[in-house]
Amino acid sequence: MQGPLRPIDAAPEAPAGAAVPAPGPALADQALPSWDLADLYPAPDSPLIEADLGRAEQDARAFAASHAGQLAGYSGAVLAKAIAEYEQIEERLGRLASYAQLRFSGDSNDPPTGRFYQMINERVTAISSHLLFFTLELNRLEDAVLAAKLDDPACARWRPWLRDLRVFRPHQLSDELEKLLHEKEVTGRSAWSRLFDETVAAMRVRVGGEELTVSAALNRLSDHDRSVREAAGRAIGAAFGERVRLFSLITNTLAKDKEIIDTWRHYERPGSYRNRANMVEDEVVDALVQAVTVSFPRLSHRYYALKAKWLGLPALQHWDRNAPLPEDDDRVIPWEQARERVLSAYAGFSGELADIGGRFFTRPWIDATLRQGKSGGAFAHPTVPSVHPYLLLNYHGRTRDVMTLAHELGHGVHQVLAGAQGYLLSGTPLTLAETASVFGEMLTFRALLDAESDRRRRRIMLAAKVEDMLNTVVRQTAFYRFETLLHDERRSGELLAERIGALWMQVQTESLGPVFEFTPEYSVFWAYIPHFIHTPFYVYAYAFGDCLVNALYAVFQDGHPGFEQKYLDMLRAGGAKRHRELLAPFGLDASDPAFWQKGLDVIAGFIDELEGHERGAAS
Repeated sequence: MQGPLRPIDAAPEAPAGAAVPAPGPALADQALPSWDLADLYPAPDSPLIEADLGRAEQDARAFAASHAGQLAGYSGAVLAKAIAEYEQIEERLGRLASYAQLRFSGDSNDPPTGRFYQMINERVTAISSHLLFFTLELNRLEDAVLAAKLDDPACARWRPWLRDLRVFRPHQLSDELEKLLHEKEVTGRSAWSRLFDETVAAMRVRVGGEELTVSAALNRLSDHDRSVREAAGRAIGAAFGERVRLFSLITNTLAKDKEIIDTWRHYERPGSYRNRANMVEDEVVDALVQAVTVSFPRLSHRYYALKAKWLGLPALQHWDRNAPLPEDDDRVIPWEQARERVLSAYAGFSGELADIGGRFFTRPWIDATLRQGKSGGAFAHPTVPSVHPYLLLNYHGRTRDVMTLAHELGHGVHQVLAGAQGYLLSGTPLTLAETASVFGEMLTFRALLDAESDRRRRRIMLAAKVEDMLNTVVRQTAFYRFETLLHDERRSGELLAERIGALWMQVQTESLGPVFEFTPEYSVFWAYIPHFIHTPFYVYAYAFGDCLVNALYAVFQDGHPGFEQKYLDMLRAGGAKRHRELLAPFGLDASDPAFWQKGLDVIAGFIDELEGHERGAAS
């Protein structure tokens, strides 16, 4: 089940699972929307939940009794019917899991909510264990046997799903081992992830005389006042430093757990499973990471040297990275104005996109309020095709919050369009899941930039966009390199917290450049990144999506014939096509090393323009 998240370093920085501050004076009088999850279930104690759990278990047991051991002898038509039955049961389980997850995201501090979340996870896991045989048995079919079944038109509909399923065929274990790993998930990785979430949500950071949540303290790193940023940066480091042994234990345990499973499954390296799940080859990811790493000097190093000059500083500290420019008043943008800006930008490209996006505002599908216990950051959750997606964000009224809204709405629109494919075929790999979100963000940025005639404001907007792109491309690639170094070294034994911190500082120095001086407390900042815990090696998908969209947007700007319709068709395809098929109509190929340079050149071009502003101001 896919639930794409916003890059963790999009300002204001806020890790998933962290609490967020109460609305400040600038937002106190705004009516920010909260979602209503009743389209999934009326309440946690609704009889419908127990009824669906009972129905799912009954259907799963009956499904196993009818089909286990029989698939090889089925005709294509009979197999197609069995897959449709499987999809129906999985969707019911997905609806239950989505509801529990969204409630937990809304308030992870509430013990009954946590208990409900765990109960649903355990029940869904137990029920789905009855279905596990199905995908395992499908993967044991010989290629020729399956090909004969796919000649039937009814079965051919499921060809993309079966194709993607068989990517994992070489890594499949015995049925007994697969069942054991599946059932132990709730006491293994899931339990450690929950411990991480609840620990961060309960933490308080003392900044000055205030006790702040982690999210609120991270938000101070974007304050105009450098002394406020420094106080927040040092306090965050101190808070995570006090708990670094716990976070090191969680990280070491999960890395070892992954190594054990990867070894049994014969994955070549720690990131290989994620690449398979993303339906992208290891070599393509290597090409992306190499292209971004080589570009550190012309991108992040060059930009942050400019930023140091704008801030009047000989060197930058980590608390200066997300500092606003001195002349940036970052005025508060009311929610209604944010909605109008985003939908207007969408409408300028496609009326259909804007119409679908508008549903999220006219119906209670968005939770943007700021409250204790709510997950930080932002995400779009597709739930199930028979319902609709939900968006979570924490709206502080900043320009970057508008960009976050544009980003998450892109996910939501994509999920609505792909929903027509059905539960098994609607989910897109993480690499492609970022396409519509980043494209929607780019549409909004370009619309705002084109409407701005003031030279000073344009520079501020360009700088903010460059920082977002660096956070998405450079910083996430650095995160991926950190994970790779950590997981590779963990194979030789447990890593002390100091060693994990040294790896973190290594990649930060490489990626951010010589203008940064890092104070010691920054060595524990790896501990607040939830993606390392929840979804190892997820982070490069952001860089993949951003560079892909930059290349795609360049094709759009060049007036590619039929671009809008081709783009909508790409979103409607969901997971039915892979990146090669989806990009081919636009003349793009992600396996070509030059493809990534096109995306990176867009960022470099924005920095060129900022340097031009600097030269113009100097003359």
